Order: sequence, then C-alpha cells, then structure tokens
Amino acid sequence: MSTLTNIRDLSLEQLESYFESIDEKKFRVKQVYEWLWQKHAFSFDDMTNLSKDLRSKLSADFSFPVLKTDTVQTSDDGTIKSRFKTFDGHAIEGVLIPTEERKTACVSSQIGCSLSCKFCATGYMDRKRNLNFDEIYDQVVLINQQSEKNYEKKLSNIVFMGMGEPLLNYNNVLKAIAKITAEDGLFMSPKRITVSTAGVAKQIKKLGDDKVRFKLALSLHAANDKKRNEIMPINETNNIQELIEALNHFYKQTGNEITFEYILLKNFNDSQQDAEELIKIYRQVPADLVNIIEYNPIDAFQFTKPDEESIQNFMGHLEKNRVNARLRRSRGKDIDAACGQLANKK
Repeated sequence: MSTLTNIRDLSLEQLESYFESIDEKKFRVKQVYEWLWQKHAFSFDDMTNLSKDLRSKLSADFSFPVLKTDTVQTSDDGTIKSRFKTFDGHAIEGVLIPTEERKTACVSSQIGCSLSCKFCATGYMDRKRNLNFDEIYDQVVLINQQSEKNYEKKLSNIVFMGMGEPLLNYNNVLKAIAKITAEDGLFMSPKRITVSTAGVAKQIKKLGDDKVRFKLALSLHAANDKKRNEIMPINETNNIQELIEALNHFYKQTGNEITFEYILLKNFNDSQQDAEELIKIYRQVPADLVNIIEYNPIDAFQFTKPDEESIQNFMGHLEKNRVNARLRRSRGKDIDAACGQLANKK
C-alpha cells in the first residue's frame, strides 16, 4: 500500500500551496483540479494538458487510487450491475436503474456491512472497511458514463441504497455528496440524492443538525419492535420510537423529504394489522411517501414474497387510510441487482 498522500484528499487551497512550493504556474492548479473532479482522469497520464515532467513529479509525490470496473452485467429490463475493484483489491457493487423518466445510480458506502439485516444479502458479508469519499464519487462517475453510453442521458438521481450503512460512514458519505453537488464537481442537485438508512437514530439527528440538503429514507420493514428486532438487529439499540423522534428532529431542522421503505414478507409483515401499525408510524412523522418493496429472494433467508392479492390488499388498506404509498416493482432480479441482492455474486 502506498505511503504517499492521495492527491484527492487535498483541498484546492492545499493543491495551490503544493504548486507554489514547486514553483509551478498558478493556472496548473485549476487544470489538475478539473482533471480530478470534472474531467474524471483515472491516472496522472490522463492529464494530457500537463507536461510529461509535471505528470512524473505528481506521480512521485502523490498516490492516485481509483475505482476500476471489474465486471458488468445487464438485465433483461435494462438494469446494469457493475462490480468495482478498489485500489486494495476489495469488490463492491453499484447499479444503474434506467426508466423512461429517470436514470438512477444505486451506490455502495461500505465494503460489506455490519448490520446483519436478515433479508439483505450484503448483511451476511463481513464489513471490511468504509469506502473513502473519492471511491463513492468514482462509483457515480462510472455509472454516469454507463448511462451516457447506453441511454444517451446523464444520471438524474442517486440513491445510497447499495452495500453498507451510509450513516456508519457518515463523514465520507457527506464529503462525497458535497463533491457530487459542487459546482466544480458533478454539480447535481442535492434534492436528487437520497440516503437510505437502516436506522441509526443518533446519526439521523446529526444529519438534521448539519442541515443537509438531500432526502432521507428509512428502511423500516416492520412496524413494531418485536418484528423489527427479528429481521433487523439494529432495532435493539435504535427502536422505532427513537427513530420517530430522530426523523422529526431531522425534518424540523431541514424540511427535507422523508420516505419509509417497507419490504413485504409473506405471513410476517403483510397483514391488515401490520398495515394498521405502519399507518400509526406514518402519522407520527412528516413522511412524503411509503415505498412498498417487493421482496427479492436470497439464499440465506427463509421468507418469500406475498401473492399479488395480499400485496394489493395491503396497498389498498394504506391508500384507504390516505397514506401516500407506492409499490416499487423490482428491477434487475435476473442478475442479482435488485433491492437486497448485492453480494458480489458472479
């Protein structure tokens, strides 16, 4: 592993100081910064408007670790799943989800996950480490390039719903989003970014205190503590009442959209009583939407998806009680790219 400083860890001011120290002209700073964050160079050699000597000097003084595409799979429905390799040999996955209206990147925030949610394939993997902010940024860049190549459109949305718990990699996720939304970065609107959490109450409150501008989604998946404890161990230390309080604090501080996500599991959380409990939670939080998600089977979990009649009955009960609910049909199931299926399978 390189002991050199990662050049993308430098701020613009630090880069200016470096160029001053080597007696390089000031305009070179802007050129290099553009290559790092807007022109998406993946090596110093890509920086073609710099002299060979300067590129060699940068290479001697800094490391430039980048994410590389390892394998790509395309679903029958057009969804594209990529396995990316980090500089130290780990694998993560990201997904391009195309629809007529939008092109969405689903990105990962950690290598593996420590939360062990029972319905999620990533939850059965060990957490190796957090992704650095530039590795998260690279995922968005690479998936955006896929979108432009395959659909001739830039990404319209980003969701942090891939591998890992974003709020347990808080600083890197926020730093990545800052770069994604910066004018000298990808310049995407923060309103088109959604961070999804399994429910880390303390960090949800911190998002509010930090006045973030992106949307927040809570992976609820069960509407009482007993059931949620069973499928999401994090609930034992972050129960539903604590999450309700944290979400209200987040909304009070930011006014940003909040979504609940709820995977329907046959004979577990799909009854009318479950719908009633979900309605009670919905009425305690200024949530814009409840996303009802089709369960995508994974090998390690014994649950199955409810039949269509049960799904429609559940949806109907929510709608009758004026809950803004939407059924999210899964995409990319045939390549293990759908919600809960990311596990670095070949």
